[in-house]
Amino acid sequence: MSSKKTLAVAGATGFIGRWFIETYKHQYNIIALSRKKISKQNNDVEWRMVDLFSISSSVNALQRVDYALYLVHSMQPSTRLNQSNFEDTDLLLADNFSRAAEACKLKHIIYVGGILPKDNLNISKHLKSRFEVEQVLGSRSTPLTAIRAGIIIGPGGSSFRIVQKLVQNLPIMACPEWTKSKNQPVDLRIALKSIEQILGDDKFFNIPIEIGGKEIVTYMDILKITAKEMKRKRWIFSIPFFSLGMSKLWVGLFSGSNKNFVSPLIESLRHDMTLKTSISLKNLPSFTLKETIKRASDSSIAIPMAPIGLAQTKDKNTVRSVQRIANPARKTAEWVAQSYPIWLSKIFNRIIEAEEQNNLLKFKILGLTLLQLEHIKNRSDKNRQLFYITGGYLTKRTNRGWLEFRSILDDSYIITAIHEFVPRLPWIVYKFTQAKAHLLVMKKFEKYLNTMKREDG
Repeated sequence: MSSKKTLAVAGATGFIGRWFIETYKHQYNIIALSRKKISKQNNDVEWRMVDLFSISSSVNALQRVDYALYLVHSMQPSTRLNQSNFEDTDLLLADNFSRAAEACKLKHIIYVGGILPKDNLNISKHLKSRFEVEQVLGSRSTPLTAIRAGIIIGPGGSSFRIVQKLVQNLPIMACPEWTKSKNQPVDLRIALKSIEQILGDDKFFNIPIEIGGKEIVTYMDILKITAKEMKRKRWIFSIPFFSLGMSKLWVGLFSGSNKNFVSPLIESLRHDMTLKTSISLKNLPSFTLKETIKRASDSSIAIPMAPIGLAQTKDKNTVRSVQRIANPARKTAEWVAQSYPIWLSKIFNRIIEAEEQNNLLKFKILGLTLLQLEHIKNRSDKNRQLFYITGGYLTKRTNRGWLEFRSILDDSYIITAIHEFVPRLPWIVYKFTQAKAHLLVMKKFEKYLNTMKREDG
């Protein structure tokens, strides 16, 4: 019987995931998680298809697993219309994973995020989101170790690829002020070794670990060293009047990177992100920044690739909407789910009526059922209320979509989420009517929850 531990890698097709699997596939029984179905398997790695938006799918994916490496960052939309920002989506995915890990009795989760800046009062959305994910993943019984890393540089890395593209495409670089921010870039090999060293070691349970290189440099320094290693003569200097918006446009245009990836990344780069905790790992390899950049720029190094998979077949006009609303009165998801239909009927002066009977919740207008929801009580609790979308004039599909209310971060927020919804209205009509109305209603409901604080206290 094998004595190797079984490790699930969530985010297995990403930069760190692919390299970790390639480096340690003989040391662990690796379960690589993907939202695509991987038909061609090999003996080294087992690929499992998972929908991380679904708790039940996440639980199935983590069966018979000892440890998990969580590398999920939701920068790209997975439906035609995604009324969600990455911060709220990442929060929901982390809560699903935390619930699944507890249900499957995992012994340890490692999460790789970013170094938190010293000026926490003005933290970027990107880094605040990473910290929130860290908090949610560690909010249940499964021990968590958050590895907070400087920029991880290695062959195939998306952040370093941006640097390479800028150096390649721009002979003259008038750099924004944020390129003077300080960081401690870390070699990919050190990051991988850190993960391997921490996995399953209880002395690292429930504490953050910061990793970074020994050299404190600016982003402009990284550009200059990269230009030298790529043997490109570049004039690189700083100018003070580049706005953050101009920076995003500039980097996106000349690096060819998607704005969903560039925008939060640029917002984070304005911070100084240097190591500040005393807890450190031992016996890690050591590399100069020049050595790290030279290796990352070496085109002869074979970058491990994820196998090609088939995405799950979906309806063309699928919608997802994940909205976070403030919950100052710390109401439970159960209370919110019960109060929402009553409130909705009241603000529409009972033109829309909410009718509840035999676990079915119907929203009606002039006797016509707009939406029918089935309350799934055996999969609901005080912090999560689940409803299947089973009918109504506004929905085209009645066998897959679901609605949920989720209280999160110690009830600081309520997440309202609609998944896999396919509208009956023509797409262009839906996009500018029903979709907009949903966002407006959620904003009004948030204001209503804010009044609860005043009434309760």
